[in-house]
Amino acid sequence: MNTLAGIDWSKLVCDSPGLMVHPGMPPAYVLFTVFAILVITLMSWRKVRLKNPPGIIERHSSIPLISSFLFSMVSGPWLLAILRIAMASIFLLVIVAGLFGTPIAERNLATTLTWTLWWTGLIIAIYFTGSAWCAICPWDALASWLVRRRLWRRGSAASSFDLKVPKFLRNIWPALIMFIGLTWLELGVGVTVSPYATAVLALVVVVLATVSMLVYERKAFCRYFCSVGRTIGFYAELSPIALRPVDTQVCADCKTLECYHGTESIEPCPTHIVMGRISQNTYCTSCGACTQSCPEQNINWQSRPIGVEAMQTARPHWDEAWFILGLVALTSFHGITMLPLWEKWISQLGQMIGDSGQLLWSFSIGMIVIMLVPVVLFMLLIRLTQALSFTHIDYRRIFSSLAIATLPLAFTYHIAHNLTHLFRESRDMVEVMLNPLGIDTLPLTNTEIHFRHSQPLISQDIIFGLQAFLIIFGLWMALRILNQRIHSIRESKTEVGINTQLPIYIFILAVSVLNLWLLMQPMIMRM
Repeated sequence: MNTLAGIDWSKLVCDSPGLMVHPGMPPAYVLFTVFAILVITLMSWRKVRLKNPPGIIERHSSIPLISSFLFSMVSGPWLLAILRIAMASIFLLVIVAGLFGTPIAERNLATTLTWTLWWTGLIIAIYFTGSAWCAICPWDALASWLVRRRLWRRGSAASSFDLKVPKFLRNIWPALIMFIGLTWLELGVGVTVSPYATAVLALVVVVLATVSMLVYERKAFCRYFCSVGRTIGFYAELSPIALRPVDTQVCADCKTLECYHGTESIEPCPTHIVMGRISQNTYCTSCGACTQSCPEQNINWQSRPIGVEAMQTARPHWDEAWFILGLVALTSFHGITMLPLWEKWISQLGQMIGDSGQLLWSFSIGMIVIMLVPVVLFMLLIRLTQALSFTHIDYRRIFSSLAIATLPLAFTYHIAHNLTHLFRESRDMVEVMLNPLGIDTLPLTNTEIHFRHSQPLISQDIIFGLQAFLIIFGLWMALRILNQRIHSIRESKTEVGINTQLPIYIFILAVSVLNLWLLMQPMIMRM
């Protein structure tokens, strides 16, 4: 019997004909996680009932080594330009590999690098580097070079129509729509297993970024339209690192606001941020414009308590709250679509409605239903919260204030889900990098597939342990944020009673249990 950590791999494969699956989290890890969830919930329940809990102060301090490196990346044009050129070069190689390389997904750099390494690595990196990826984003780099015709200096005003973004687009509804559309393409159309489709999708995004920069002022695509950038921005609210003023008084005394307007040689802030007034990472792209233009060199990477921004300083608006809920729904939806049960459900639905072929109609219906369930539940529980405790406070304010408490649930499950793909499906990455177009390669044999999934890059027990820790950490952080936000929307300083926090506690626990259940299930391999 071929077993690893108590799992019979041959049985796992045989029970799902035609499919190869990753094993789910073993019972021992699940029981430990459930026990931790119960303990944290009870402890947090006691804390939320205390009168006037102490506020959390967003103190910043410099970060040894990391701070100096990241500051050097954004404080001068050379290193940043080199990194942008390197990322753009890799991106162009991905395009070439996708368009002209082998159609075998696991042998082509376009699919393996994009969906296995980059997306998972990016989400993990956000915790340690905030929104630093946006500074070297190849989409923005290529668009900037094409429109501004400068490697790093400020472009001519004549290089763009420089129009103001229409008022109805000055929000992140476009980014949410793009996120839903990309998810539909990824999971419904199957972009993740098609190198050609992956390359075409990447080119389309570059075109959108370029057209946006050509038409609108500054970088409207980064601010309003890019779903990846907005995802990074929201997750960065939980990061213990942020680009902030070193001395807030220096910014308070500043009259020229170079960080916002730029200088003759340095671009203005692409997302309309005055650094002295920044309260959240949501729209900061870490582009280096403020660090390079500040005459006092008063902006640097700073450390702060984990999640303090989401607890206290962030001020989410209606559209931002909906994007956060979209993250919660879509990350769980990713896990659901990789269950063998999902394949069965969609096939049955296709038979009922007469759908055939790729079952796109069935998939779309299933996606809509599954996304609506947590959203509608949250809306109802917010209404219940309002009825129980906040009848005099606007529904939108309560909705927006408490939605941010669910952000850690999306962030931690996003990482936990992708760890399996990262450590199992990237085993042959060196071979793919040496032959990025997959020239003269053949699909993986059953033996090769079995080996890569039974022998991950790190111990399977470590993977399960990390996943358990992430679910526990996500719940803990979500409840901390909820406790702070509940107090922040109360206008009186009276004790917060049981009725106030119960509805959203139920929602947080329900999502945590759902995500834990998903990690317990065998998951269909992506490639």
